[in-house]
Amino acid sequence: MQDFANADLIVIEGSNMAEAHPVAFQYVIEARKRGARVIHVDPRFTRTSANADRHIPIRTGTDIVLLGGVIRYVLENELYFDEYVRAFTNASTLISEEYGDPEDLDGLFSGYDPETGTYDNSTWAYAGDPDMVARGLPDRDETLQHPRTVFQILKRHYSRYTPEMVQETCGISPEDFEYLARSIAENSGREKTTMFAYALGWTQHQGGAQMIRTSGILQLLMGNMGRPGGGIMALRGHATIQGSTDIPTLYHILPGYLPMPKVGQDDFGDFTRAVGTKEQKGFWANADIYTINLLKAWWGKHATAENDWGYHNLPKLTGAHGTYQTLMRMLEGGVDGYFLFGQNPAVGSANGRMQRLGLTHLKWMVVRDFYMIESATFWKDGPEIESGELSPEQIGTEMFFLPAANHTEKAGSFTQTQRLVQWRDKAVDAPGDAKSDLEFMYDLGRRVREKLKDSTDPRDRPILDLTWDYPVDEHGEPDAEAVFAEINGRHLTGEKAGQPLAAFGEMKADGSTMGGCWIYAGVNAGGVNMARRRTPGKDQDETALEWGWAWPANRRILYNRASADADGKPWSERKKWVWWDEEAGKWTGKDVPDFPPTKRPDDPGDPTKGGAAALAGNDAFIMQSDGRGWLFAPTGMVDGPMPTHYESPESNVPNPLYPQQSNPTRVTFRDEDNLSSPGATGKGGEVYPYVFTTYRITEHHTAGGMSRFLPYLAELQPEMYCEVSPELAEELGLEPYGWATIISARNAIEAKVLVTERMTPLQVGGRTIHQIGLPFHWGRGDEAIVQGDGANDLIGMNLDANTQIQNSKNNSCTIIPGRRPRGAGRAELVKAYRRRAGLIPEEHPQVDGAEGAPGAGPAADLVAHEVRGPEEATAVPTGESSMKGMENR
Repeated sequence: MQDFANADLIVIEGSNMAEAHPVAFQYVIEARKRGARVIHVDPRFTRTSANADRHIPIRTGTDIVLLGGVIRYVLENELYFDEYVRAFTNASTLISEEYGDPEDLDGLFSGYDPETGTYDNSTWAYAGDPDMVARGLPDRDETLQHPRTVFQILKRHYSRYTPEMVQETCGISPEDFEYLARSIAENSGREKTTMFAYALGWTQHQGGAQMIRTSGILQLLMGNMGRPGGGIMALRGHATIQGSTDIPTLYHILPGYLPMPKVGQDDFGDFTRAVGTKEQKGFWANADIYTINLLKAWWGKHATAENDWGYHNLPKLTGAHGTYQTLMRMLEGGVDGYFLFGQNPAVGSANGRMQRLGLTHLKWMVVRDFYMIESATFWKDGPEIESGELSPEQIGTEMFFLPAANHTEKAGSFTQTQRLVQWRDKAVDAPGDAKSDLEFMYDLGRRVREKLKDSTDPRDRPILDLTWDYPVDEHGEPDAEAVFAEINGRHLTGEKAGQPLAAFGEMKADGSTMGGCWIYAGVNAGGVNMARRRTPGKDQDETALEWGWAWPANRRILYNRASADADGKPWSERKKWVWWDEEAGKWTGKDVPDFPPTKRPDDPGDPTKGGAAALAGNDAFIMQSDGRGWLFAPTGMVDGPMPTHYESPESNVPNPLYPQQSNPTRVTFRDEDNLSSPGATGKGGEVYPYVFTTYRITEHHTAGGMSRFLPYLAELQPEMYCEVSPELAEELGLEPYGWATIISARNAIEAKVLVTERMTPLQVGGRTIHQIGLPFHWGRGDEAIVQGDGANDLIGMNLDANTQIQNSKNNSCTIIPGRRPRGAGRAELVKAYRRRAGLIPEEHPQVDGAEGAPGAGPAADLVAHEVRGPEEATAVPTGESSMKGMENR
């Protein structure tokens, strides 16, 4: 985080950093004190905006157009860092003749299958001899003039992302656009660097992964990757959310970002070759080594070369199995039991109503938390109980609540947003029966193994053969440092037998080493817990290599080979970070070099060897199969090799760039409780004319489980509220500090009205766009000190196909004065608006108003706008009551 202070420009987009990440924000303030410029791009004016040089309001979901406009600006005006681009990116690489761009295909890339809603990306491949392409040596034109070079494709792709298009799409004035683009150009290059920072304001979109990719393209063009004060900082929310991705609680990856095997990948060699081949450049060529060491850590003596290291023990994916797919299985009766660790889906997940209904279909459920959160009490005090739709007697889910130890009551490591692993010692013992996650899971594993000890069923062998043998104290708490040591890994045989691994380079493919997560190898080097190091800043330089430990290898900036030019010399004295020391014959600098330490800058690499040996001296991006930073991604993204703007599924704005309205690969769950507004693609979108976006505030934490139950936090922000502009308040008759009812195609909630100029109406395509801000921390339940309607009840389950994350930041609604109806009246209100939008059959055309909003309400006076684009609305057809399932659309 301290690298923020080295930036000359910080662009915070998709984040309210000052409120959501206040500790890290101190380094942004430090950068400003050193003379850096800060620009905040966000729909709302927030505390972050107040500490920025300029706030630029934007229509939610249009970031690709804004950043695409900046890409066009720097390309057209030749403001990119030419020397960096030629040396370190794939700008000169030629792309297949079969590639087709959205410029030619009405918003689609080549390879699209409308039947499945997916792409065959073979037409996005690099051009050249297949064997050479596999070795990271595709055809290139170093002059960048060939029309099929990535550079020329990029220029053509973003040619229509003009300042006028930015204004028409994003609602950003030409003056604000010029300020942003010029600031990035002036604060990038040899002497200066620009840093981008984002959070869920980018990720929680359909197309969120491509928003991040757009900033990556821009940062590569400007030479800001791998350099101090540059790069892209993903601001992650909890203390160890990064750690929970590195050693994942996710269904699709294994520790160290190895993918989960898929059905059909029955051969171990086929699996590891799909991750990285021995012929390709870079460190993913060692995917087999990382996997073998992981399997040895898990199955010990039962993982041998003869049984493919126990690879057959791993489950094989049949498709997406994320939280929302699991919810749909619950609703269909396909899930018996459910464990909740640190989650509160009844409040914190998209479409809260469906979340709660899904929980009613379980046979049993275990909630581990500090308090009786709403997901533990939904069966007796949830919104569906209040409405009379359900009663506790109807719900057969057997509930178990187990108290959990908090972070001060347990020891262990946590890995925060900058990959920094730090150790936390236990401060106090947990009260009563509260247990740590580690103790609970270890004890649960022991009990399961005891139940299975006499089993002869082959499916039970993977559990019985696990190395489940951590030492415990007198209270039954496993030693967290023993787990930590297993993650680091150790030598199993030879002269170093028993010694911890010093680095992932010591891992072997012959079973003589083990390690639970290859990128963490070295965190326990020499048996010393590096994560516990806390050398004060006054005793070391600002790189702070002796504070904690950053994966991999304790380097603080990834791809830092790019901080020196092709010859290994620093780009400038001011931005000096890592460089080639000719006299010593190695890379040196302020940081641990992210490059083979003795590989010379002029080394051409040996393509016959693959891996690190195949890297040339300027192949700075060592995890890529060609050693280059990817302006064009031939693989890895399911919705296109370059970011392209699509409107959100519910957007009432026709896509101004292409006839294709929304992302064609988006994942939609078809259910009568998960309807979407028709938006611009169908009649009835005008019924939900406004946009709402959700966000966090400093005083509460996510779904409120750690804040709404504490009096001294609850009193700081006691009520759910909505932020609206003075213009929208006047238009609709909303009173300051009065009540408003917000209605989407899924549900209706009430909130106190905060009329504020922080919400800026935007002019887009000749019409005014109003955006409404909703914090998402409140939920309905009797146990918390404060409660309120949950913003996530309004949100639909429309997912990004790359990440399976929900589109929480860009949804359509209407808003009317007054409180929502009680009892069954809320459902009737929602249905009435659905009928007017054509989402369900017309029965009662009159819309029931909320309290204080008689009759049809303000939505009755809305004027329909032009409908453009070929796509159908995501409505349940007339007469069809249920369409549970999922499809790409």
